[in-house]
Amino acid sequence: MFEDINKVLLITDMDGTFLPSSKIPGRKTLDAVDRFQKAGGKFSIATGRSLQASQQYFDTVTVNCPIIMCNGGMIYDINTRRQIYDVYVPRETKHIVKQILADNDYVGCEVLKLDNVYVPQLTPIEEKHLKICKVNDPVICGIDDIADDWYKVLFAVEPEDMDRLIDYVQAQGFEGVDFVRSAPEYYEILPQNISKGYALGMMREVCDMSDYTFVAVGDYNNDIEMIVEADVGICPSNATPDVKAAADIILDQSCEQDAVAAVIEYIFEKTIK
Repeated sequence: MFEDINKVLLITDMDGTFLPSSKIPGRKTLDAVDRFQKAGGKFSIATGRSLQASQQYFDTVTVNCPIIMCNGGMIYDINTRRQIYDVYVPRETKHIVKQILADNDYVGCEVLKLDNVYVPQLTPIEEKHLKICKVNDPVICGIDDIADDWYKVLFAVEPEDMDRLIDYVQAQGFEGVDFVRSAPEYYEILPQNISKGYALGMMREVCDMSDYTFVAVGDYNNDIEMIVEADVGICPSNATPDVKAAADIILDQSCEQDAVAAVIEYIFEKTIK
């Protein structure tokens, strides 16, 4: 499986995996990624973030392979600045979002498109999320003012209100989209059957990487499909119980302890010279 490091792709979730709570990648992790790429490995990111919220890190860490964004809605080559693969939520999602926001005024909301992040309902928790992601110029507007081609919708609530929101959504029986919890405070609408795992499978095909060994690392439930799809699925010690159950390897290190650096050491140990 690890006969040639030139045929290994390491793909990692960002928040809670590559990034610690400070949102600043550790020096040990950055040095390990640099060493891995210099040895011939491919390094990539799989995130729920938009392009605007992700690109701040690409001056800090080199990515030498297309990345997955919007929880699987896009495969994007940051070096050529082009989309390799796209899938959007259906147009009917607008009606779903309108209903959810009308009935739940405590819920913050953002819509991710290629050109910007659109915010139809700004709450303190949503404002905090925008600041964390350094989205400095979101478009504050109504649902009907947001043009088509939405990659995903993110709802932001205080963690203690999440069960309330999930119970509401499940009671409505919305069809044609998938809902996924991506963090204690975030709940998302994605295109049906789209995930980081689906996008990883597409990456094998559209990036001509069928002979690569894929190693995927993630910590939250929106990473499960990617961990299962990969040849080797790994999670940090801070992962949720469901992610740990799906992973091939559970690290002793957390995201605060340079978990991705530990994964790279594992790859080097397993690679046949």
